[in-house]
Amino acid sequence: MRAICWNGVNKLAVETVPDPVLVNPGDAILKVRLSTTCGSDLHFIGGYLPTMREGDVIGHEFMGEIVEVGRGVQKLRPGDRVVVPSFIGCGRCWYCGRQLWSLCDNTNPHPYLQEPLFGYPTGGIYGYTHAFGGYAGSHAQYMRLAHADVNAFVVPDGVSDLQALFLSDAVPTGYMGADFCNISPGDTVAVWGCGGVGLMAQKSAFLMGAERVIGIDRFPERLQLAREKIGSETIDYSATDNVLEVLKEMTGGRGPDACIDAVGMEAHGTGLEYAYDRVKQALHLQTDRGDALRQAILACRKGGTLSILGVYGLMDKFPIGTVINKGLTVKTAQQHGQRYVPRLLQHAQRGELDASFLATHLYPLDEGPRAYEMFKKKEDGMVRAVFQP
Repeated sequence: MRAICWNGVNKLAVETVPDPVLVNPGDAILKVRLSTTCGSDLHFIGGYLPTMREGDVIGHEFMGEIVEVGRGVQKLRPGDRVVVPSFIGCGRCWYCGRQLWSLCDNTNPHPYLQEPLFGYPTGGIYGYTHAFGGYAGSHAQYMRLAHADVNAFVVPDGVSDLQALFLSDAVPTGYMGADFCNISPGDTVAVWGCGGVGLMAQKSAFLMGAERVIGIDRFPERLQLAREKIGSETIDYSATDNVLEVLKEMTGGRGPDACIDAVGMEAHGTGLEYAYDRVKQALHLQTDRGDALRQAILACRKGGTLSILGVYGLMDKFPIGTVINKGLTVKTAQQHGQRYVPRLLQHAQRGELDASFLATHLYPLDEGPRAYEMFKKKEDGMVRAVFQP
């Protein structure tokens, strides 16, 4: 079969790779109908996340059709149209039992690659480095699903393939970020980033009762989507000297009740701190550029909530004193998709949530390397590239 493979830093290629096979009784084989790029892919493509190996099939946001099931699969059958969260849960461990799916104890076969940095390993994830399990990803014609009964959700009638696609990762990640904020009626929520996850965090904040949502970015087409598709107010941070002062003015001097970082380790910024981050990152003294995260910490009102969705590695100049002295509540995680996907499918069925507008570009797999280059550079107004294997 054909698949998009990682062959080195900033080197992607479409190659012929072996077809997947059932390994365990709980496995299923999925014919991928749609998959999409994700901003966190850029971190390992660019070499900021280690433990990739030449020939790894990438991609972790997808939906498709079940074509084969193992003898232990009871809930799924060939022909089912399903959406699958990117993190893999076993459904039996202490963490899965508490809906902390991305922290599963049993789905990462390479815990030794994470323990020196994290102390304890996370769950596995499709197409996202060997430190996160080394599972083959979704930018392929077919893929193996582990613990299929637990992780694959049947897409109901009335929800299109394109609507279901983003319920794999972008929507549940954004929804989780808003859920972390414990939103009350009348709250103002600020979201750094108007990419797929940031836009879905903004939409989710409104679904949960926020009165005002403010999206922060620098790309005009993304800020326009935030205004027109979500109903957010927007700030172009490249057009102001001080985002903090703008947010204070917009909130009567108090600051947003909650701030969501949907950017992560490759944040763009301005000023001396951004230049400092770029130099340290280039010298491999840190993996992260933390401009967006630092802004969110400073901007959040006293006693407010900071929700971190962006992927990070190692960063200094983290203002922990600000977090403590302002009494902020900090919540963060990789997405616990299995907790949210059933609820999100209901929102989609009722017409309350349609993320299909994120699919600004549609490609066959063979265009994968070029599509990722455009995605990285945000050319032609691209928000997400969608592949049809």
